[in-house]
Amino acid sequence: MNILITGGCGFIGSNFIRYALKKYQNIKIINLDKLTYAGNLNNLKDIANDKRYKFIKGDICDNKLIDSILKSEVRSQKSDIIINFAAETHVDRSIKHAADFIKTNIEGTRVLLDAAKKRNIKKFLQISTDEVYGDVPRGLSRETDRLLPRSPYAASKATADLLCLSYYQTYGLGVIITRSSNNFGPYQYPEKVMPLFITNLLAGKKVPLYGDGKNVRDWIYVEDNCVGIDAILKKGKLGQIYNIGGNNQMRNIDMIKAILKKLKLGNKYIKYVTDRPGHDRRYALNSNKLNKLGWKPRYSFYKALALTLDWYKVNQRWWKPLKRQAKIIKW
Repeated sequence: MNILITGGCGFIGSNFIRYALKKYQNIKIINLDKLTYAGNLNNLKDIANDKRYKFIKGDICDNKLIDSILKSEVRSQKSDIIINFAAETHVDRSIKHAADFIKTNIEGTRVLLDAAKKRNIKKFLQISTDEVYGDVPRGLSRETDRLLPRSPYAASKATADLLCLSYYQTYGLGVIITRSSNNFGPYQYPEKVMPLFITNLLAGKKVPLYGDGKNVRDWIYVEDNCVGIDAILKKGKLGQIYNIGGNNQMRNIDMIKAILKKLKLGNKYIKYVTDRPGHDRRYALNSNKLNKLGWKPRYSFYKALALTLDWYKVNQRWWKPLKRQAKIIKW
């Protein structure tokens, strides 16, 4: 199996690379990453010398580079796969700097699709998000639901999804799309809500909670998402979309209280702050379509939270330098 992974030095991408190398011996992974602020070579330091792995620094918007990689690296073996993890992902940043999200998430995806079409790549897996469905007051989002993105980030990902599907319909490119709920676990950049809260508390600081804290998110441990992506690669149908939900719907206020309880801290560490513009109230996914492929999440929220807390406690040398560099968006 020969895979080009874009954005592999980010949170989910790096976890998937580590998962794939551990599970498969007959595999070659080329990791293309621009190494923006959230891309970190230290995320894959432990496997950097694995002969089955190669890192290339570059931008998915670079047409010539992408074509060169596909020509020289990917087409050298029988199985040709692209997994596009590369994206600008932080909603707060998208509200302040929408242009960056349009360029990477839409134009970058277009460049990858054109290169895949030119080189006859067999499978193109687009990693998307539950946020494309928009606010879901009740029930669960299905893959056939209307897209109603409410932030520049979500809109850029929804556009990329539609672009991918158009390449399947128009050119027959082997596109598959995954939409996962809120991932958490090791190596997540500390501007994201879960690691932000954890690292703040480990440093003795309060946590900033938007609005009334009653926004609901469906949490999934990153390893469960990686297993889901793998199942879709092997069993998923081309031209299809698959939700990957953790079945752990929880209000943000309850999520932070769960962390406080694990750390034996009180509610005095919660600092309510002004809500962000257009903050979706609730996300929730129906994953029945993926369940039929034999997948289901293995980790409960509380088991995964304990593992995540332990990792951040042990790996302070990883997150403390990032914490000093991170610029948390304030309204």
